[in-house]
Amino acid sequence: MNRYSCDADESYINVHLNTEMELPTNRDTVLHFYEQMRKGFPELRNFYARENGDLVLEGDKEQESYRWLAIEPRRLCSGHFNPPGLDDSYRQHELMLDLAPPLLTISLLDCEALDLVFGFDFNFDGNHDEVVAEAIGVGHGLDGLFERPKSQVMNYEPSLTLALDESGQLQCRLAIETRPRTPSGRPREFIPDPISVFFTVRQYWGGGPEMTFLDSLRRQREIGEEILRESVLPRVVRPLAHAIASR
Repeated sequence: MNRYSCDADESYINVHLNTEMELPTNRDTVLHFYEQMRKGFPELRNFYARENGDLVLEGDKEQESYRWLAIEPRRLCSGHFNPPGLDDSYRQHELMLDLAPPLLTISLLDCEALDLVFGFDFNFDGNHDEVVAEAIGVGHGLDGLFERPKSQVMNYEPSLTLALDESGQLQCRLAIETRPRTPSGRPREFIPDPISVFFTVRQYWGGGPEMTFLDSLRRQREIGEEILRESVLPRVVRPLAHAIASR
């Protein structure tokens, strides 16, 4: 069961393996890697190249839940949108990290960082920035700005990055992304894209941990889920859901 599905309109768990060197793009290597991934997850059947050169393999995006993979110039991505269960999502990410070193010639030496991303989307037709400010506040020093007559929040996308160890190579980042207006920026023109909350646990390499990608992902999962449970869900995600529901 996905215990995060009740906290937002959509949720997802993604993994990004960032490399120092460019990833291979030759036909045989890419197709062999994706064929091995498809053996584990047969629903991954739609393969295409984006205009920017990214190579994508994904499931049916018309379904409520679907998987996707992408090979970018210096990043390998694995995503699961609205996973029915957390373990089912991690099976995909772990298979990618197990296959990538031998099939895409990615080594620990080549790794810049490994990201584990928890995402939450909220559908809201009103002022995104205003509802975010209402839900989580702006800090004591800025509260007085709301007291000005006819004032309206136009831009509020808070983010925070924390080091989780003495070396600073294990970090977490919380970021809220709002998409409230047309390019003109006029206050009451809104677009239908969601408010997104991203919580990322990143492990940097380069003289970093003596562990495999799989071991690192499992440690990042443990740490990330603990911080989600204790801080991000009760203090950010759920207050934002409540503020939207009350509008």
